[in-house]
Amino acid sequence: MDKLAALGGNPVRSTPFQPWPQFDEAERSAVLRVLDSRNWWATEGCEVRAFEAEWAAFTGASGTAALTNGTDALEVALAALDIGQGDEVIVPAWSFMATIGAVLAANAIPVIVDVDAHTGTIDVAAAAAAITGKTRAVIPVHIGGGMADLDGLRKLATEHDLVILEDAAQAHGSTWHGQHAGTVGDAGTFSFQASKNMTAGEGGAVISRRPEIVERVTSLVNCGRRPGNWYYRHFELAGNLRMSEWQGAVLRVQLERFPAQQEVRSANADFLNAALAELPGVTPLGRHKGCTSQGNYDYMVNFDAALFPDRNKLRTALLAEGMPLTTAYPPMHHLEMFTRGDGLAPHIRDTSAYPAYSSLHMPVTEQLSATAIWFKTEVLTGSREDAQSVLDAIEKVHGRAAEIADLEPTEY
Repeated sequence: MDKLAALGGNPVRSTPFQPWPQFDEAERSAVLRVLDSRNWWATEGCEVRAFEAEWAAFTGASGTAALTNGTDALEVALAALDIGQGDEVIVPAWSFMATIGAVLAANAIPVIVDVDAHTGTIDVAAAAAAITGKTRAVIPVHIGGGMADLDGLRKLATEHDLVILEDAAQAHGSTWHGQHAGTVGDAGTFSFQASKNMTAGEGGAVISRRPEIVERVTSLVNCGRRPGNWYYRHFELAGNLRMSEWQGAVLRVQLERFPAQQEVRSANADFLNAALAELPGVTPLGRHKGCTSQGNYDYMVNFDAALFPDRNKLRTALLAEGMPLTTAYPPMHHLEMFTRGDGLAPHIRDTSAYPAYSSLHMPVTEQLSATAIWFKTEVLTGSREDAQSVLDAIEKVHGRAAEIADLEPTEY
């Protein structure tokens, strides 16, 4: 075996993976179609409305409300579900900051709980233990497209009269017992940001099995207006979060190509999962049995700290072998906005009603955050040879774990 590329050896891969996002003349034609139409605004155009109908049909939702991004999608979904001041909302400790930020923006109180070590999704027992008389909702995050235990969460929701808002930002194409992510709980949100499995650079959507939720989100996205009424009637406090026609047109094409991409991603992920099962100390993120299809946003692998005590040095070694990757989210309770004294101002000036987030201890999340590496989506979207090179790189560093201790970690 050649020595590590970071120490002067030949890299496993010297040619880049197929770049992401993928596009062809279909996206180019869609953008030009909008340009030529002069209807660049969704209010007068047809592309966003068409995408909303097509995404609802694909997911099996009663409808779709398309909007600016996945963060705004969470915020307006909470408003549509009547979550507001003083309500407690249970969130997992392992997610992008938008999950907890949306709850704070709603003037509600996030209650952070730990995640399941096998899947990285919310620990149902921890969620159950966190329920109080003020708890109104739970936000399961389908991390990496692996869906949270929605059977367990629905049981909790029924017992305690809670709403479930699925953060499905990474779960395009994921299903729970055959039902698409975002349609199992009361509502679900998606992101179409640049790294996501379907993208228009930015963009988001809220879907629901409840038509009244989609109708209210549609109003909240459009300045509180309601269809069929005079344009300057505003029925509730709301902002302008409309998606543009450019994004709608690109997403329609992205949706057309998505099923074929999903097959490739799934096949390559299954190949890597099976191969890495034979490698001690290297564990791909698992999934619950109810997750009958996984969207595979990135490819997440947990490396045993006993074998690789410095994850950043391991990251350096894999980058040198030609692997596009990043590290995992930090625990949400470790974010600077909680560790700084003024991190929530000016939105929240009186924090007396909120937990002391920075003092929380979430052992599973903290371990996953320190040991997981996320290979970017392009490692799954290409050929089997591309996926094989990921396996080759992992096997190479695994065989030379002792040498990694001598590396200087690269900057982020």
